Amino acid sequence: MEQGQFGLTQEHLMVIEAAKGVAKKLGPKMDLFNKMIFEEQRFPEEIWKEMANAGILGAMIPESYGGTGVGLLGMVLALETLATEGVGASLFSVLTTMDTMAILRGGSEEQKRTWLPKIANGDMKMAFAITEPDAGTNAFRMRTLAKREGDIYRINGQKAWITGFDVADYAIIVARTMTLDELKAQGLPKSYGMGLFIVDTKAKGITMNAMNTMGIEGFKQFHIYFDDVEVPLENRVGEEHMGAMVLFHALNPERILLAAGAVGMSEFALRKAVAYALERKVWSDTPIGAYQGVQHPLAHIKATQEAVRLLTYKAAWAFDNGLPPAQTGGYANMAKLLASELAVDAIDRAIQTHGGNGFVTDYQLIQMWAPARLLKTAPINNEMVMNFISEHVLGLPKSY
Repeated sequence: MEQGQFGLTQEHLMVIEAAKGVAKKLGPKMDLFNKMIFEEQRFPEEIWKEMANAGILGAMIPESYGGTGVGLLGMVLALETLATEGVGASLFSVLTTMDTMAILRGGSEEQKRTWLPKIANGDMKMAFAITEPDAGTNAFRMRTLAKREGDIYRINGQKAWITGFDVADYAIIVARTMTLDELKAQGLPKSYGMGLFIVDTKAKGITMNAMNTMGIEGFKQFHIYFDDVEVPLENRVGEEHMGAMVLFHALNPERILLAAGAVGMSEFALRKAVAYALERKVWSDTPIGAYQGVQHPLAHIKATQEAVRLLTYKAAWAFDNGLPPAQTGGYANMAKLLASELAVDAIDRAIQTHGGNGFVTDYQLIQMWAPARLLKTAPINNEMVMNFISEHVLGLPKSY
């Protein structure tokens, strides 16, 4: 969206300018960074440092804990801007933001003062581990168990598809504090008996095996194994057995921020398509951008993009203004659904506009296909998103 933007404050516009400043500073090195990101699956530390220096990593954190306090909408604007400018590997800030919100809204005062300043200044990167081989979409089936023994917990089990665990300093591990059998025996709901734990990724008893995945910009994904990993009681986030309540504060921002990144990706692709269509000539001196077969799909993407952008902003606004998690979740899921489809359509159309050049990596389009396509499947697939919307927004019967 062009500046001055609808519904944004001067503070928000300053966030956009800060993100543009980061992109401009990193611009001369982006070819090197893109090689690291797309070919080597390595994380460019310099991108993280520049985001921290610009205050982007502290957007969600109040000033009293070392952040800038511009909220989720501010973070949305920053990630959208970075993606628009082609700055990859900003996904890790999404993961760290999930941890941030779990701590900020579910943690103790001591936890906030211990962890949040380190996140805000970029000294601490965090991963988020919830998914298991047999507990993906249905997280309540997880079997990783955190058993309390006095002032410590012992974690045993495994996680899968955990992004950037090798890069992160700490991770929030979601584990059961009561087994499914214990819940059933006591007649308790499956949402009970869960916990979130801040764990050192280098802790004794943790091993990780890299997975051969594609689509995560600059990161590997891992199977993580926990063998009697000790975690102090003070690293549990939230009340005992009540971790599911804290999860809402992490999962809604994740979907909103990924939607923002997808909107930015669509703008990056759209700009490249338009620029190419204005220059490319085939049959005469008329550029291909004069042909309706090229124009109309791009025009449709632009119209869709504006709608998805506003929905994403509304979802962030709802979160910042404390709307009920279920209501915010409706906006978050709708934004994620439409943004993921938009990103795929925009990159596909940009590739088609470029013809054979769309498959040349120098044009920076074909390598974006997998990250865009991933958003239709992760962190939750679009079919489950539509189930959520059907049940919790439209009030239709549960279908699964």
